Amino acid sequence: MMTITEKILAAHAGLRSVLPGDLIEVKVDLAFAHDFTAPLAIGVFEEIGATRVFNRNKIALVADHFVPNKDIPSAQQAKRMRDFARKHRIKHYFEVGESGIGHVILPEKGLVVPGMVVIGADSHTCAYGALGAFSTGVGSTDLGAVMATGEIWLKVPPTIRLEYTGKRRRWVVGKDLILYTIGRIGVEGALYSAMEFTGPAIVDLPMNQRFAMANMAVEAGAKNGIMEPDEKTLSYVKDRSSLKPRVFKSDPDAVYAKVIRIDVAQIEPQVAFPPSPANERPLSKVGKVTLDQVFIGSCTNGWLEDLRDAARVLKGKRAAKGLRLIVIPGSPWILKEAVKEGVIETFLKAGAVIGPPCCGPCLGGHMGILAEGERALATTNRNFVGRMGHPKSEVYLCNPYVAAASAILGRIAGPDDL
Repeated sequence: MMTITEKILAAHAGLRSVLPGDLIEVKVDLAFAHDFTAPLAIGVFEEIGATRVFNRNKIALVADHFVPNKDIPSAQQAKRMRDFARKHRIKHYFEVGESGIGHVILPEKGLVVPGMVVIGADSHTCAYGALGAFSTGVGSTDLGAVMATGEIWLKVPPTIRLEYTGKRRRWVVGKDLILYTIGRIGVEGALYSAMEFTGPAIVDLPMNQRFAMANMAVEAGAKNGIMEPDEKTLSYVKDRSSLKPRVFKSDPDAVYAKVIRIDVAQIEPQVAFPPSPANERPLSKVGKVTLDQVFIGSCTNGWLEDLRDAARVLKGKRAAKGLRLIVIPGSPWILKEAVKEGVIETFLKAGAVIGPPCCGPCLGGHMGILAEGERALATTNRNFVGRMGHPKSEVYLCNPYVAAASAILGRIAGPDDL
């Protein structure tokens, strides 16, 4: 009578069963940090007197937030992580040139497979739940302890089961399903719960769109987002990983805190207005919102399939005069494939600037910071006040199709408006 989340946690705690609310000590399969959070975790690791990491093959350190280094402080942070990786011979250390966005790189490199427990010093670590893994974000203090011990204390979360049925409309992708869901339940609607995404409409989604949904579970306050592995999942990891997956599935009589049913046929492309991902509305009710910048990328929508979707809309067209169109692929492999396929050429002909694989402006890092009064539409996951720059700037969230169409028209719009 356990959910997939409960089964994974029980297995990693050496217990036959667990219940929501149980405090358990869990063995960690992979610990993750990036150039923004790793330095703090390394400080904790050293403060507690640790001299060796628990397993140099089970730690991933990715330079992705402020790289290539934008200033002296970011260079110092990157160096701190680099020196630690060299000292402890961390196998999975990704430097600029081979690095991209951590939440894209780790699945792409086969470091995450079904059944794992992944703990990361980044709130969007929940993205790997798309592979049927338990993955969640923690503070850098916790991660420093994990790097030393390979274990973590967790409270077993209750599970909310979300059942998606029906056929998606044209131009509607996983990003729209999760924005709609967050809008429906609110930013605290899944507070410290597992969001279990199920139903035929989820099975229909390609992996990149599943990652986008699991990634944004945290925007509803969830501890983790998760999907049961299926043929698409296993095919994805088989092509990338030598690790053996462990497929867990929820029992038919598993107990859920809540069951929410959603008919995706009723969902249009969604746009989240500032200052929250929950402040969403259907594209048909957006009205006229003019734009200064459009950003296509991030760990939510910087996958190859996302770039293809945007390029499909942009092909043969140009971005509106006076609008900045910024495109950042999620990894070097994605960038190479996008070049091979002519996707990057389409963006360049449309007047876009292409950035190196990294997080870019998503968190207000660099390569697209907003000035006071400016307005951006982005395929990112957050639009809080000051998220992408000046506190008096505005960020709207959408899918890649809508981002591309909006870049052409200079206002928030969909492909059908073209």
